[in-house]
Amino acid sequence: MSITIAAFDGTDRASVDEAYRIGAAANDVDLPDFPPFCRRRFDALFQTPMPGTASLWALARLDGVPAAYQQVDLPQLDNTDNATAELTVRPELRRRGVGRALHEYGLRLLREHGRKRVVAMTVSALPGGPARSAAGDAFAASTGAQPALAEVRRRLDVGQIDRVALRAALAEARPRAEGYQAVCWQGATPQEYVADVAYLDGRLLVDAPMGDVQWEPEQVDADRIRGNERALDARGRRRYHLGMRHEASGRLVAWTLLDVGASADWHAFQQITIVDPAHRGHRLGLIAKAENLHHLLTHEPAVRVIDTFNAASNTYMVAINEQLGFRPVDAWTDWQLTL
Repeated sequence: MSITIAAFDGTDRASVDEAYRIGAAANDVDLPDFPPFCRRRFDALFQTPMPGTASLWALARLDGVPAAYQQVDLPQLDNTDNATAELTVRPELRRRGVGRALHEYGLRLLREHGRKRVVAMTVSALPGGPARSAAGDAFAASTGAQPALAEVRRRLDVGQIDRVALRAALAEARPRAEGYQAVCWQGATPQEYVADVAYLDGRLLVDAPMGDVQWEPEQVDADRIRGNERALDARGRRRYHLGMRHEASGRLVAWTLLDVGASADWHAFQQITIVDPAHRGHRLGLIAKAENLHHLLTHEPAVRVIDTFNAASNTYMVAINEQLGFRPVDAWTDWQLTL
């Protein structure tokens, strides 16, 4: 067998097409309950990257047949010792040495760019959950990477929401949130709130459990928020936000985001939810998430399921999600390899 590896970028449309087909095939086999692999999102990774991220792409061929691709992201604004990687092998061509060759190629690139560690994710089954291949975890361990953070994906079946219990929870929570007002918007953040959203976004890696992942907090400002928005617009992500405004100061002190992708109107992701530490204890997280759920479903009636990811140790956010009706589906591991 002959394995060849070549770098490519967005100008090489043939390689982009081949990588997309590999990703779509892997998505269908590895995560059959996920939305289809989104072509619009994939193209936007090349055309409109997230601000402050340089991506290196490579395509591996086995006996001339496109077999795997790798995306390595190099942060440019912070975490300049770090990288993230995604390595995807076409299902029917696995266990032929292609993934190993592509991994070693990626390590050479990382060393050339002065990176000291790389983080990647794998999925595995939970007891009683749907079947998931153990190959990702085994491959990561075989490279010398260490499991650095355990996460769990939970799913909310919209048709199974206990609306009576949810109304009761909100009725109990709202008296504790006197002096706060919910504000919602779609798409780009209103200018009056963009500085507050930047502050809250920048707190995420300070406040969220990170386990043993060595990742410094990101420096987020209004320009970075606007750059993120342009990148998400290019991916076709329809975004529904809800913030909690502290009436005395006029500041947005809590923020949550749900979004729907371009490839499946039946599916949404619950993204960031964060509350400024100075304003915790008022049930703002629960209120924001519950009211934003209503906001989303009002505008996206086709949504049937919503997925979210949490660190297994994030007991506060997990409790809120469980109260809303999210239930565990599968386990995800952030692996960290020190070069």
